[in-house]
Amino acid sequence: MTQYIRPDGRLIPVTALEAGPCVVTDLKNEKQHGYKAIQIGYGDIKEKRVGKAYAENFKKKKLPLKKHLKEVRLSLQENFELGQEIKADIFKPGDAVDVQGTSIGKGFAGGMKRWHWRGGPGSHGSMFHRRIGSVGASSFPSRTWPGHHMPGHLGNVKKTIQNLEVIKVDADKNLILVKGSVPGSDNGLLFIRKALKLPDGIKVKVEIKKAEKKKDAGKKKEEKPKK
Repeated sequence: MTQYIRPDGRLIPVTALEAGPCVVTDLKNEKQHGYKAIQIGYGDIKEKRVGKAYAENFKKKKLPLKKHLKEVRLSLQENFELGQEIKADIFKPGDAVDVQGTSIGKGFAGGMKRWHWRGGPGSHGSMFHRRIGSVGASSFPSRTWPGHHMPGHLGNVKKTIQNLEVIKVDADKNLILVKGSVPGSDNGLLFIRKALKLPDGIKVKVEIKKAEKKKDAGKKKEEKPKK
């Protein structure tokens, strides 16, 4: 993460993401597959590190080998061509994006860290500090209910952060700055798409300073006719 200073002087936390270039490696249509989608590839890889079938598939299409593949559904209005490059310039400042990635794995964690339990008293004589406590009655139901919050594996799961604002786009370096944090560690693989809940982007908030408000209020008073 880093920081970005807006033109109005506000300092905001941002994350720099390398968005592409991605290559369209396959096309799917409604007649043959029942839905419209594209497969995009990202990251170069040597031929000796992939299987023969994988390499032959790219050779037939006359495309460079790509390490990561992802299928993306399309609307009826969207059209792409095989081999077309998708770069960071598909986004612009003010857009809202959803960022999907794998969260940082933290191994086996206790209930206080995993589920934010309050815990027991911190004094010496309580004998109960970070334990899980009761997990169910003995007479009924004589078992633990499914989904009960208990210690266990924390992190290393797929997470999606929604409605992040695009602050700046550098098309030459394929970089975009998004406001806030994204899942995963540095140099992790992410999937970035336009926000499903905010397809029109982030609305610009117009802030009126107190001094301007007082001036406007004074003008209104002056404009009122005297009785």
